[in-house]
Amino acid sequence: MSELIKREHIYHAEASVLSGLLQLPVEQEIQAQAFAKVKPKGGYYAQQAEDYRLESIISFKSAHTQVSGHVEEKHGGGYRTLATSVVEGLNVLNVITADRVVGQISTLHPLEGHVPVVTFLGTGFENLRIAGHKITGLESDRLDMELDIFANRPHEVGHLQNPSFLEKVARHRARLQMDPELTHEDSALYTPRRCELSPTIEKPNGGHAEIIDCSLVNHVRGGFPGTSFGHVIRIPHFGVVRLAHLRLEQSDFVSGVPRETLFDLTMVDIKMGCIASGTAKVAATRTNGMTRP
Repeated sequence: MSELIKREHIYHAEASVLSGLLQLPVEQEIQAQAFAKVKPKGGYYAQQAEDYRLESIISFKSAHTQVSGHVEEKHGGGYRTLATSVVEGLNVLNVITADRVVGQISTLHPLEGHVPVVTFLGTGFENLRIAGHKITGLESDRLDMELDIFANRPHEVGHLQNPSFLEKVARHRARLQMDPELTHEDSALYTPRRCELSPTIEKPNGGHAEIIDCSLVNHVRGGFPGTSFGHVIRIPHFGVVRLAHLRLEQSDFVSGVPRETLFDLTMVDIKMGCIASGTAKVAATRTNGMTRP
């Protein structure tokens, strides 16, 4: 435990059940609902919301979030962070409905080293439907999700340096490339890329971030109108929906190892452009803790 005393972990976890920006038929920002954020020293914080309705455009019956950070003594110890967002009775323009949507990220930063173990256990959809048609996977009535997408990582290697993860992302990207409407900008999201950080951000040991977008959903199937490629669904007269959209970002490198790792998960990412116009994010969670030195 002497190593624990010498080191300091800065916890970062936040969650919201709904946010966005509507432009038509009404212009209105959707403030983050049931927003919860853990303190840098850790602890527990929770929020809830009931019977939310924005005109007849977006509604849910109930929702709650929770975030926490604490020292874990089991399994060798470490700094455990949890971010959870749950939405029940979701309805978006009577096109997208779901009994329950859960986004959950749990990370464990080691007592020695910096790269966290991450799990999405508990994440999923219940009775997700588009225009009344249930969304399923290729071989079952449940969505084909890969909650262990970051498994098999070599010790103290960044997730973007994990061959197993990169193979999964390559298969994911190949499915998306079959989409004839995929833009060059969207395609670039699903390729590992380097981003120079702003000089105003103090990063003495690394001035860049490595970023990639992917998803916990592999395939989508159902009798709904429109087309699907991987986790992306294009619905005529409605817009584009991305399911379980995940962004991984690594930064603050020391000897090639990232000291900061961000996981940003949005369970339903909507871009509307026809009968309504605007964006909405449902069940969003984010973790980005770090340990010093």
